[in-house]
Amino acid sequence: MEVGLYTFGDIGTDPVTGAKVDAPQRLRELIEEIRLADEVGLDVFGLGEHHRPNYAISSPATVLAAAAPLTKSIKLTSSVTVLSSDDPIRVYQQYATLDALTGGRAELMAGRGSFIESFPLFGYDLNDYDALFDEKLQMLLRINEGENLRWKGTAHTRPANGGIYPRPVNGSLPIWLAVGGTPNSVIRAGALGLPMALAIIGGEPARFAPLFDLYRRAAEQSNQTPGPTSINVHGFVGKTTQEAADTFFEPQKQVMDQIGRERGWGPQSRSQYDASRGPDGALFVGSPAEITDKILGLREKMGFERVLIQMAIGVIEHDKMMKAIELLGTEVAPALRKATA
Repeated sequence: MEVGLYTFGDIGTDPVTGAKVDAPQRLRELIEEIRLADEVGLDVFGLGEHHRPNYAISSPATVLAAAAPLTKSIKLTSSVTVLSSDDPIRVYQQYATLDALTGGRAELMAGRGSFIESFPLFGYDLNDYDALFDEKLQMLLRINEGENLRWKGTAHTRPANGGIYPRPVNGSLPIWLAVGGTPNSVIRAGALGLPMALAIIGGEPARFAPLFDLYRRAAEQSNQTPGPTSINVHGFVGKTTQEAADTFFEPQKQVMDQIGRERGWGPQSRSQYDASRGPDGALFVGSPAEITDKILGLREKMGFERVLIQMAIGVIEHDKMMKAIELLGTEVAPALRKATA
């Protein structure tokens, strides 16, 4: 099993210490975190694309490229690239360039994103939400097939003819499809034979198990070989349960309460938080042994090959994040690999 991390590069005020973290500081810290993740043996590090004042990362490929020469083995990926509001050719060139810098360790995770700011920012109509993604994904996959692109264009892509350079080290990029809980998105991933990353940020994770069955059935019915699958979750690891729970609560509450105000949710209570990090909840927060057991229990129901944890939700002290990364790489990841070998 592959074990990794992803983050959006949260900035703002630490709710515990009151310290302010701006984009330059967070980006510098993030490079150190990626380097440590590589050193302690984690498999993947992903960066998400956002265009909001509380996130430092609007260009994941740029930040990953900065980390590339400081790492040796870890795969570097977007998580996600908001393909609907971007140009597939430029996206592909960016990650093919990253692939060259890493010697073949770049991946691309395409999705529609959890926020909509990029649509008006880049001049797209939200009424075209589904069509934009579908047409641009088809174009991206065509580019991945070979260097000479012959694309007639669609309602939401321009005609293109010519070579796309540079090419990936191994001929093509691993392109993952990031999905939420929408069956149609899961079916699309299976029908295209793409690896699927399922985001689980609420509810009971076990209830998502049928989506993995749906993915594999869709692949088989489309004469595709199902690709690897991943769960992308929220969580934090500490030496003890209490340490992890207390460290993670205030920063993630700050973020989730802000999103809740935008989307009509109520503020999160500590009791709700504690319930969510229980055996059946969506938060993977606890000691290394607890995190390991929870992931393995869910894997029995879903059969995924990768787990990515978003530990940097909100502003968390950098030294605490570094200690958590070390625990994930030196204790959780080896235990998961041994159990699933």
